Amino acid sequence: MGRCQRLTALRALAALDLTDLTDNCTPEAVSRLIARARTRHGEVAAICVWPRFVARASAALHGSGVRIASVINFPFGEESIDRAVLVTIEALRDGASEIDLVVPYKALARGDEKIVFDMILAVRRAIPFGSSLKTILETGELNNAALIQRAAELAIEAGANFLKTSTGKTPVSATPEAARILLETIKASGARVGFKASGGIRTLADAELYLALADEILGAGWAAPETFRFGASGLLDALLAVLDEGL
Repeated sequence: MGRCQRLTALRALAALDLTDLTDNCTPEAVSRLIARARTRHGEVAAICVWPRFVARASAALHGSGVRIASVINFPFGEESIDRAVLVTIEALRDGASEIDLVVPYKALARGDEKIVFDMILAVRRAIPFGSSLKTILETGELNNAALIQRAAELAIEAGANFLKTSTGKTPVSATPEAARILLETIKASGARVGFKASGGIRTLADAELYLALADEILGAGWAAPETFRFGASGLLDALLAVLDEGL
């Protein structure tokens, strides 16, 4: 295994949000996820779980460098701002430090920008300084370059810390085309906003593709865990296979 592949694998590992958002996820499955978050090659950036499992994850990973992310308004991007804020506050209370919010993308598709902006802003205001808001734009469902760009612009204007492609629950998840739009919108904004590719990212080649896009558009070294993430469940095995081979 080449040195470049190993370095890419290490870079991807450090940027990984290790995820279990299966509909039938159990406490035992979350415990297994937690156990995998700290590897012989380093820790993942975060684990991402349903709100009901945040307290368990937070207690188990206390004192580690692994952050706790949880999903809000997931996966359908519903339109109740009050509900989104309430669940956010509960997840933060239980120990989450990162919130992955599905924006009301169906509303945006029908031309209602206000509810998208208002929800992101309301959730952002509920999150304390030092914690992050990742906005899930569900780019595969928007399926229009101008609409994806507008979703990204609204999220940045409303105070999002990250633009995230997808829930991973729709037929089309992350794509290089959508990633390019989000990364170019971040660059054009001049804001310190990160990017998260999520859904269908399973191999080292997949990870390398998105890292290369970030390097091309925003410069080598920009894609660090503070500004770049992968949301995945299967990617860890692929990365460890590369890294273990180098031992």
